[in-house]
Amino acid sequence: MDIEQIQAQCRNIISEIGKVFVTDDDTILRKILCGFLAGGHILFEDNPGLGKTLLVKVFARVTGCEWNRIQFTPDLMPSDIIGTKIWRSNTSSFELEKGPIFTNFLLADEINRAMPKTQSALLEAMEERQVSIEGITYILKPPFIVMATQNPIEMEGTYPLPEAQMDRFIMKLSLGYLNSAQKECEVLKRRLEWGKDDPTNDVRHVVDMNQVLALQAEVEKVFVDENILMYITEIVRNTRTNENVRLGASPRGALALLKLSRAHALICGRDYVIPDDVKFLAVDALAHRVILHIEHIMEGRVPEAVIRSIVSKIDVPKSYTRENVGGLI
Repeated sequence: MDIEQIQAQCRNIISEIGKVFVTDDDTILRKILCGFLAGGHILFEDNPGLGKTLLVKVFARVTGCEWNRIQFTPDLMPSDIIGTKIWRSNTSSFELEKGPIFTNFLLADEINRAMPKTQSALLEAMEERQVSIEGITYILKPPFIVMATQNPIEMEGTYPLPEAQMDRFIMKLSLGYLNSAQKECEVLKRRLEWGKDDPTNDVRHVVDMNQVLALQAEVEKVFVDENILMYITEIVRNTRTNENVRLGASPRGALALLKLSRAHALICGRDYVIPDDVKFLAVDALAHRVILHIEHIMEGRVPEAVIRSIVSKIDVPKSYTRENVGGLI
């Protein structure tokens, strides 16, 4: 595919989602598409009732992928996610009963309501795209993406996600409330047009699974200059030395920012990364990997603001195109 075809497909995906999901602009949809093309997992943390679940379902439908939904609850067991082996009397043997994790899109709804043991069942799948059941490894077919949701204001009956699992999400996003009354009224108008609460089945496929895999492969071809690599490195390293931060981002955070930046360049119709790609996604890729000192948390500081401050203080590279000799593909 040439760059114009790729950009057109990305625009079609965003446009089709926008026919169902109302946003103030397409920024949040572009970021989700970045995470998807980069092959990463996305965590949505926001208040109840903002359409997190609907957005994930529509996204899976538009991209022509299979999807499953798991409602995380305190009594959910690891076998309810990955599956187990069941004795079949007619064949006198154990057969694998696959869990809902065997899909392309896994919607982990209210993921922080499950116990840590159950949450950890996702770790192998999220990192290695495989699951182990009774000593046997099963590969998950690509693309495999976990899109998880959690509500930040509820404490009763919730279990905080362990840092190891948070680090496996390529980005954390918040939808937020709509800015204008007109946009919020548009939500009500569309509900009347649909004549039902869930219009997911009426959404058309814009691309199929093979096209999705092709788009993800194109991300790996996006050029990244060595100056951009150093720019990403400086941002991540500064999260570890900032006075507000107790634990900074790991090299996995730098890799996540690199992947997202390449995906955003592709969506914008470029085959090379520029500093604006990095700045556009730095907060979403790094904030959830940073832990602040408790005294700064008590003062009301948040990781997102710290990342923005770090990015604003680092010099932006002046050259970053294919003409530079020190580039990397």
